[in-house]
Amino acid sequence: IIKKIQTPNRSFCNPPPLPPSLAIKKHLTMLSTVTSRILRATATKTALRTAIPSVGAVRNLNLHEYQSAKIMSDMGVNVPFGIPAYTVADAVAAAETIGDEEVVIKSQILAGGRGLGKFKDEDGVPGLQGGVHIVKTSEVEDYAGKMLGKTLVTKQSGEAGKPVNTVLLAKKMALVREFYFAIMMDRQSGGPIIIACSEGGTSIEDLAEKYPEKIIKVPVNLAEGLTTEKAMQVVEGLTVSGDKDAAVSQITALYDLFVKRDCTMVEVNPLAEDTEGNLIAADAKIGFDDNAGFRQKDIFEQRDLTQEDQREVEAGKWDLNYIGLDGNIGCMVNGAGLAMSTMDIISLNGGKPANFLDVGGGATTEQVKAAFEIITSDPAVEAILVNIFGGIMKCDIIAQGIIDASKALDLKVPVIVRLEGTNVEIGKELLVKSGLALITAENLDDAAMKAVAAIQ
Repeated sequence: IIKKIQTPNRSFCNPPPLPPSLAIKKHLTMLSTVTSRILRATATKTALRTAIPSVGAVRNLNLHEYQSAKIMSDMGVNVPFGIPAYTVADAVAAAETIGDEEVVIKSQILAGGRGLGKFKDEDGVPGLQGGVHIVKTSEVEDYAGKMLGKTLVTKQSGEAGKPVNTVLLAKKMALVREFYFAIMMDRQSGGPIIIACSEGGTSIEDLAEKYPEKIIKVPVNLAEGLTTEKAMQVVEGLTVSGDKDAAVSQITALYDLFVKRDCTMVEVNPLAEDTEGNLIAADAKIGFDDNAGFRQKDIFEQRDLTQEDQREVEAGKWDLNYIGLDGNIGCMVNGAGLAMSTMDIISLNGGKPANFLDVGGGATTEQVKAAFEIITSDPAVEAILVNIFGGIMKCDIIAQGIIDASKALDLKVPVIVRLEGTNVEIGKELLVKSGLALITAENLDDAAMKAVAAIQ
């Protein structure tokens, strides 16, 4: 996360480095992937920092394109006909069902930039260039074989890439124009905001650089919903050439999807126009609020765990907030603010945090043990810093969890512990009597310095 945000990978943007706390804020809140990308392309240091809201325990569900397309179709949005395929045989059958001379084959991963991505080489054999192709039906078998079961690396996937377990076979559409369209929650206006551009089909970063004057933003009042006037404002901004009333209906259907399905983001790129002037959601990315899982069960049952960091998946089972980073000092802290401060001070002392892990205010000894297991599952971790301020969370509970985890896991890395707050003396006494080689610290600065020293 830190690397993604601190290291510019776009030629037109050069944002200032963010300390780990701000990087984590940016990731956890997921304040619209699109808005943050536009900000990186246009904002100053001050604007970028103030654009990042307060952090909370936020996880958001993302679905594949074929899953999103089905949900959009059910809500009345025009989408190309497509069939997901999980094997090469499925892909061949899907292409035959479509019945055209040419079809579109799209790798399905939870990351953008698939078209410009590249599959990893295997056994010296170069991987396929591009995760989206228009091919002849007779070529589907060959292309599906080079995609399924392979790893696709894109600008947004990170160097590790994402596994392709599904490909989407879609009907080739006669599209004459491409637009950009997205809806997400906007902190400044306190409600949904529609972002649209009369140019599309490429990344929003490129659009923000090349056509900043063509990007329109239309905030929507949640109480009154998307009015016909505001929907028409979007249609006019897109410069739709076909039936504008039909286009308004499509924009309204996309907004209804956003609200009724508890979305955090609906991004359609491109939102295209066919030869008859009809709007078609040619590609889509939708995110859903995890807090709505209880009433969107059919959607959350489609979650693809293979696309997620397995450490984050495991942390979720224990109600822990974990995000893996690229450092070598593992962190276990209670409270998001304290966790981010801990990472900042580690960096200030010359170290690199390996993770963000918030055990929350009511963790049990079993959760603490699980936290250690998750942290130590990262082979890059060379030391662990535990920083606990006991308020609701009691220091003796954390201390016992540390002891149990150390004994059960036979930890081979130094563990630095800083406790303060409720039952701190009891906690410290437990650590001393445990006989374990734990390194204690009196304050956060002391803890960070000892953690960095332990790996040098």
